[in-house]
Amino acid sequence: MRSKPDAAVRASQTPVATEPRILLIGTPMQPAPSTVGTPAVRTEHDLLGDRDVPSTAYYGVHTLRAVENFPITGTPVSTYPELVTALACVKQAAAQANRDLALLTDDKAAAIVAACEEIRAGRLHDQFVVDVIQGGAGTSTNMNANEVVANRALEILGHAKGAYGHLHPLEDVNSGQSTNDVYPTAVKIALHLAARELYDAMGELKDAFAGKAEEFADILKMGRTQLQDAVPMTLGQEFTAFAVMLEEDRERLAEACELIQEINLGGTAIGTGLNAHPAYAATACAHLRAITGIPVTVAGDLVEATQDAGAFVQLSGVLKRIAVKLSKTCNDLRLLSSGPRTGLGEINLPAVQAGSSIMPGKVNPVIPEVVNQIAFEVIGNDLTVTFAAEAGQLQLNAFEPVIAHSLLKSLTHLRAGCRTLAERCVAGITANRDHLAHLVGHSIGLVTALNPHIGYENATTIAQEALTTGVPVHDLVLRRGLLTEAQLGEILHPDNLARPHAHAAAR
Repeated sequence: MRSKPDAAVRASQTPVATEPRILLIGTPMQPAPSTVGTPAVRTEHDLLGDRDVPSTAYYGVHTLRAVENFPITGTPVSTYPELVTALACVKQAAAQANRDLALLTDDKAAAIVAACEEIRAGRLHDQFVVDVIQGGAGTSTNMNANEVVANRALEILGHAKGAYGHLHPLEDVNSGQSTNDVYPTAVKIALHLAARELYDAMGELKDAFAGKAEEFADILKMGRTQLQDAVPMTLGQEFTAFAVMLEEDRERLAEACELIQEINLGGTAIGTGLNAHPAYAATACAHLRAITGIPVTVAGDLVEATQDAGAFVQLSGVLKRIAVKLSKTCNDLRLLSSGPRTGLGEINLPAVQAGSSIMPGKVNPVIPEVVNQIAFEVIGNDLTVTFAAEAGQLQLNAFEPVIAHSLLKSLTHLRAGCRTLAERCVAGITANRDHLAHLVGHSIGLVTALNPHIGYENATTIAQEALTTGVPVHDLVLRRGLLTEAQLGEILHPDNLARPHAHAAAR
């Protein structure tokens, strides 16, 4: 008796509400043959026997079993359009290489390429239904890709889905390949695509901070070390530091991406290239470069490359670095805007929503808070990647699915966090100029700037008296006749306080 399609599989056929993001542009999708009068299911066979697959599904029996076996996160591969696109890029490059090497007929290769171009254009992503975390080192994801590409290619050739005698998911779409070279190659392509978007988002946030730095360039404030008054600086310098930190991390991200340009495509199962044409690796790699625009290269030792996850660890470490520094920046924004009456109150973050269900009028720094939480997640993801990379055994790391999931989550959430912080927070920050001037005038930190002019002992006495009486340092210096008003004006000018400058002791 034929079994009914699994509920999870039936649910996966519900059309998504929005079109997936287009990452690489392909050809227009050709219409599928009419399904009027066709049965609700088709029967497919694998080594475990026959199973019924929904007749409208582009995936097949291997994907069906994977959906049943891995109801883990509820996050299908299609959640990461970069990964689906990357899989299509790899399958297209493989088909073109096999055609060039006379291992695939022109008509089959053309149909596979057309199907892959449609997927690259954002179509059929809802058919990538396997859970992103799965056993088998990514085999289920590779099978899902093979079946979707094959069934769409069959339609392009004028055949029904599942008519694998005309074009087969494994014999044709997966020719010369193994999950063990396809999956890590696709993951690296996906990470490149996602990293490009994070790089751009970080640039937008950097520009937002740099714009505020220019706006606040003339505003003097007190710097702090260990949450205590230190020495004067400008608010512009504080925001410039945020921008510089981001740019440094953008450079580190670009460097890490260079390490994932080396691929093991053509190594098949363990890197020996079994069942692949001797020229396949170089030919497929050349096509993949042309398709993606990423300067991928074939690894010098495919056996080593098939088992090594070091490049993933490196990228994860850079993402953690970005997260840590981004979170520190958000901590600073929350501190500087704390109040509005009983905190530092030096800057104002834009109010984006009511802050409390019980305290009327309260507004919270919700945008920096959400970015903090993204950072915490990324730091945890880095630990997951570390453990998964370490757990590889002999000629393969079977845990690359959780590595891919962790890295793509980190990249996706950091990208969203950077853009949200730039647009919903930094762009609307204002400075409390009068309050900042008052804090500077009443801070004993000013005596550090006066020390070369009035001497350490006088500066210490002035600091103690200012702290005890609340009288500004400026006024105490004038009362004691240690400096004139003109001399103080020059010494305490923002250009002299906030930057290195030559000075002459004036006593």
